[in-house]
Amino acid sequence: MKPIKSVIYFSILFSLLTNSCVSQSNPSATQLLPQETQPLSTSTSTLTPKPLATSTPTKKLSNILFDDFNYSTREEMTANSWIIRFQAGWPGMPGATFRPENVSFVDDTVIAGNRKLRMSSSTDGTSINTFQTQICHQRKYLEGTYAARVYFTNEPVRGLDSDQVVETFYAITPYEEALDPDYSEMDFEYLPNGGWSWGPMSFMFTTWETVRIEPWLAENTNNFIVEDQGGWRTLVVQVKEGRVRYYIDGRLTVEHSGNYYPDAPMSINFNLWFVNGGTSKNRDPRTYQEDIDWVFHEAGVILSPEQVNETVGLLRESTISFLDTVPETTPPLTSPCDL
Repeated sequence: MKPIKSVIYFSILFSLLTNSCVSQSNPSATQLLPQETQPLSTSTSTLTPKPLATSTPTKKLSNILFDDFNYSTREEMTANSWIIRFQAGWPGMPGATFRPENVSFVDDTVIAGNRKLRMSSSTDGTSINTFQTQICHQRKYLEGTYAARVYFTNEPVRGLDSDQVVETFYAITPYEEALDPDYSEMDFEYLPNGGWSWGPMSFMFTTWETVRIEPWLAENTNNFIVEDQGGWRTLVVQVKEGRVRYYIDGRLTVEHSGNYYPDAPMSINFNLWFVNGGTSKNRDPRTYQEDIDWVFHEAGVILSPEQVNETVGLLRESTISFLDTVPETTPPLTSPCDL
């Protein structure tokens, strides 16, 4: 960015900070899952979707969630309304534990002063020694643009590459009752070793109408691609005008609509978990990781992936590490972070 343009953008953002709800952190500090719970569709996309009309990026810091994850401790993160899951339960291996200690913060080896959130999940093939990871933000997000920059891994950082692990970015409502008409969910799921009926390096895009966990019944629409997604990926979901559109690194991959369009406020989530029945019988421990550089949402506004990157860049240039000006629902909704 040219210096003059950078100064202008900085001035605009700085002048707005005095009227915005902004929190910063120091960037230099450091149940059972039924066996049949795979999505029902096995189709690849036959659509040729066109991008939704985008909006002019906001000139105000309103209706935005942005987190750069430049934290030193989990307590700093939870002070910004994040929940780090500790309950056992669905999804994953029955009896496995979701462990807060699996969330850590590491220095970026490329961008000086930047930090990343790291989820580390491990298993030795037994439920007692299987530890999964999940984080959730408040349940108040519906239409608009969702985005995150994540690092997917194809192999464990420790142990043999032998397990069906699921690496994700998604939005979801709580599971309150079977076939709840207000249930909503939108998923990015990368399966580097495959899982269910899909082979290695399957990337799933799933939008849900509703679900019944026991006995399992899924009402969703699903598409997938088979590509190596290891490394940094920028994921964007546009939700508006009855359409949900999924992008990877600026590429529009699929559109979902109709009954699958979300109709209730959701929480923003990331998790790293193991497919039930998909772990190796090898008893040597294995550890898998997924890193998150940043997450972004602008409520009610459709931004292109390029506009998302521009807005995130401006926020970073203005040293904004955390911003949440998305209004809560009335009354505020709880996010149990257990799904």
